[in-house]
Amino acid sequence: MLVFIIRRVLLLIPILLLVSFIAFFVIELPPGDWVTTYVAQLRASGVELSDAESQRLTNIYGFDQPTYVRYYKWISGIVTRGDFGWSFQWGKPAGEVIAERLPITLAISLLALLFSWLIAIPIGIYSATNQYSPIDYLATFLGFIGLATPGFLLAMILAWAANQYLGFSALGLYSTEFLDKPWSLAKAIDMLQHMVLPLLIISLASTGSTIRVLRGNLLDELKKQYVVTARAKGLSELQLLFKYPVRLALNPVFSTIGWLLPSIFAGEVLISIVLSVPSIGPLLQRATMAQDMYLTGSIVLILSTLTIVGSLISDIYLAWADPRIRYGGLSK
Repeated sequence: MLVFIIRRVLLLIPILLLVSFIAFFVIELPPGDWVTTYVAQLRASGVELSDAESQRLTNIYGFDQPTYVRYYKWISGIVTRGDFGWSFQWGKPAGEVIAERLPITLAISLLALLFSWLIAIPIGIYSATNQYSPIDYLATFLGFIGLATPGFLLAMILAWAANQYLGFSALGLYSTEFLDKPWSLAKAIDMLQHMVLPLLIISLASTGSTIRVLRGNLLDELKKQYVVTARAKGLSELQLLFKYPVRLALNPVFSTIGWLLPSIFAGEVLISIVLSVPSIGPLLQRATMAQDMYLTGSIVLILSTLTIVGSLISDIYLAWADPRIRYGGLSK
């Protein structure tokens, strides 16, 4: 098992390098750079900038160098010094800008994942053990609604409903009166109230898919011969259900962390923009629009790293939990 974990961790290194390479060069594909975007904004506001000054800014920020040279400087700075480059738009290191918003992004995304499981797992188990019951039909209907409704649309509808019928503005992370105030119990409660709606909306999309996956897997397990044999030996239904079928049916649910995390992060980006939550989502949008290449590349790299780590965690869990799974004998 230890050899398997070490092997998978070592495999992450070339994968992350490839992801960073693709992310950086995709960001470079649009014509122009941050200097040209900045000059265009100045001219649109009536400020004229000479070509000599534009060229001087280009030289200062290194945009006169080839793309592969800038990529090497950027990735070597990350590996050797933990330096994610300079954010041109914010005028400070990209790592500092990300550090201000990454905690709230991780908190919302991970809490949404846990909240989704807390809802989906009991419903999925009940739907499988009470197939074609009214609650099973209701869970299936609500699951399809959650899958079919775009998160940003649901965010706009619920934000409008909260403001219209409850008099509560769900936009932002704090109410207006707490924006410039120091931390207090009232401010913490206000922040938690504003986090309820993003958590609810982000978790709904994954809840529907998790219910369907767990229900289908558990139905397959309940039809297998070992369940029939255990029932014939007199094992109670509750013991039988949770000792074997549920445990095995949960394996595919936990193995979906690898693809569930990116979908949650992607949903968090759009929903945060709609609800004006100061997380990575609006930051990534602004950095992309301004062609703030190092900040954009760093955000994409960090989110990709979290996604790959999620896949690693799910693989390790499966190798540990399910004795039927073998990775070339390394998990024994």
